[in-house]
Amino acid sequence: MPAVGVIEGAPPWRRLRTSLTTYVVQHPEATFLVDPAYCRDARNKALKEHPWLVRKVATPPAATIATVDSLLATRFRPDFALPTHAHWDHVCGLLDMPELPVYLRGIEKDWVLGSERPPVGGVRTALTDGRSVVTYDLDGPPVASFAASHDLFGDSSVLLVDLPGHTPGSIGVLARTPSGWVLIAGDAAWHYEQIDRIRQKPSFPGGLAQVDFDRDAAFSTLHRLHLARHLMRLIPTHDHDASQHLSSSAEPPL
Repeated sequence: MPAVGVIEGAPPWRRLRTSLTTYVVQHPEATFLVDPAYCRDARNKALKEHPWLVRKVATPPAATIATVDSLLATRFRPDFALPTHAHWDHVCGLLDMPELPVYLRGIEKDWVLGSERPPVGGVRTALTDGRSVVTYDLDGPPVASFAASHDLFGDSSVLLVDLPGHTPGSIGVLARTPSGWVLIAGDAAWHYEQIDRIRQKPSFPGGLAQVDFDRDAAFSTLHRLHLARHLMRLIPTHDHDASQHLSSSAEPPL
């Protein structure tokens, strides 16, 4: 897609590859999904709830593979899902997996269920309808440049860190892999170049579609990611090349 839709101030003739990516994280205690991104028949289950112009920009190619179909092909059997935040393109895949438990930050769940500005695109359906939702808080200390954390398994191997601004409870998943620390950063940035150059999402669609819940907080988070970029590998969920460049010693994204 054109860079003008991804990075503020980027020249419009450049093109950057984006993707809807789900990550499989394998830990001795559990296998889980980060950002179950895409569902079957997403056009009717999720995209139809968006305004026409947003649908025009956000609708992926018809050949996009649903998360559940990728799992069936690779034979991964996740124990739970852990969205970095509750936007449709990070939870839509749950619509095809109604029995899969979800771990969701408490303030994010409150926003989805009780806010006057809840996310659209099948998000409430994906996170309710009898699904088991385990809430957590960021009850741990600062990590690197991030203000708060939560130790998912109690062994410091998977830390959930505060990445505020995109949604009320946006987090990143910081995992210790054989090749070093990797941070799945959700939509704190859409592309690594935003982090490297400290550039926000542009006014379209970033401002027009209210992509960032708190644009000032999101900009502060970009600065924190910029400071952390030499300490860990940073993977914005939609940055196709960043995902593909993960070390072969880590599990591949779906």
